[in-house]
Amino acid sequence: MKIFQVPFCFQPDRVGGTETYVATLAADLIQLGVDVVIAAPGRENQSYEIDGLCVRRFATSDTVSDLAELYGGGDEYAARNFASLLDEEKPDIVHLHAFTHAVSVRLIDACHARKIPVIFTYHTPTVSCQRGTMMLWGETPCDGELDATRCASCTLQGLGLDRSLSRLVSRLPPALQGWMAEKKLQGGLWTAARMGELVQRRHEAVRQLLSRADHIVAVCQWAREVLLTNGTPAAKVSLCTHGINWPEDISPVVWPAESRASDTVKIAFVGRIDINKGIHVLIDALRLLPEQRVTLDIFGSPQSDANLAYRDDLVRRATGDSRISFKGSLPSHEVMHRLKGYDFLAVPSQWMETGPLVILEAFAAGIPIIGSRLGGVANLVQDEVNGLLVEPWEAMRWRDAFLRIATDPAIRKKLRTGVSPPRRSRDVAYDMLALYSRHIGTPKTRVAALNA
Repeated sequence: MKIFQVPFCFQPDRVGGTETYVATLAADLIQLGVDVVIAAPGRENQSYEIDGLCVRRFATSDTVSDLAELYGGGDEYAARNFASLLDEEKPDIVHLHAFTHAVSVRLIDACHARKIPVIFTYHTPTVSCQRGTMMLWGETPCDGELDATRCASCTLQGLGLDRSLSRLVSRLPPALQGWMAEKKLQGGLWTAARMGELVQRRHEAVRQLLSRADHIVAVCQWAREVLLTNGTPAAKVSLCTHGINWPEDISPVVWPAESRASDTVKIAFVGRIDINKGIHVLIDALRLLPEQRVTLDIFGSPQSDANLAYRDDLVRRATGDSRISFKGSLPSHEVMHRLKGYDFLAVPSQWMETGPLVILEAFAAGIPIIGSRLGGVANLVQDEVNGLLVEPWEAMRWRDAFLRIATDPAIRKKLRTGVSPPRRSRDVAYDMLALYSRHIGTPKTRVAALNA
């Protein structure tokens, strides 16, 4: 059995959680005797091996001349190069882990033209949410229903437009937006004025994705609910939660018999330096407890100009508090070992995550979580069992949680003893292998859809 795994990008490019998931899944499948090829978009067509994985990059277009292509149709040049890879490698299954300009419905069509089934995994809100967070107006979890007017308004508000004005702009007459599209007016105010039409194009592409993929995998419960909300048949959706590859020498830390009431409570944050990760809430909460023996070590690095500005703001907020330290990024293979030296992992996410995997790494290290009562964090953490769930945005609520763990050794012991070893990545690989086996050789029945 040969499987194509298709992420957004791949090493040696800067990668994120989805690419880490793909690399781990590929390695586990290889151990199970599966032939795996990582087929990822790139600047040019090339082949190489990295960490024992065969990687094929297919070239994408350097520029996008029309926003309609970016939001809807996808990169035809990338699809042609991907099709050439299909003809050369002849995979039995293609597993998509992204939905972008380069990894578009055109790739599914290329697969089906060759009678190759396609599996799609919904990894992040960016698949169906133009704002990218699945947070309506940036304030409350969204139900994820594809409503072009609402989504366009929310997107514009997320870009800095006043909410009332964003609603007005998103409702510009379709004929006017169509004229702007025909003239290919784009950039700045033109793009804002076309947002209703552009989101409509994106939604149509998402609907095609959900219709044409042979099966869809949701990695958490809320993602499954979004898929069902948008009409995906329940039988076509599998819930397959994350697992991690953790070494045998990592075992849950045993809580010491003696009291630790006088010890400093050590909290770690591990992740991107990004406003949606909510690090500012942690700093503000800790600054509200100047007398408590609680430390916060922040492991992470910015990955954009906006992230750099956010990091500068974090440093400013933390100025004068020696309990708060910025440690830089941790190599992925060190995370679990380093976490064993902490009492808690803080996960103050401000958006609907489908993971994050670092929660499972903390559980493997035997430490509980203080996390947002939101999305994938709330799916993984059992409040008052293996962690505490806190309202995401309110520093005072986080302050109360910090005060509780700082002054009550009994709750620290209870939460640590409530931690169980997490699901292993090998279990995910077994689930995927079973899914692949069910779909190999499945006849295509979507001729009308494919020709639409």
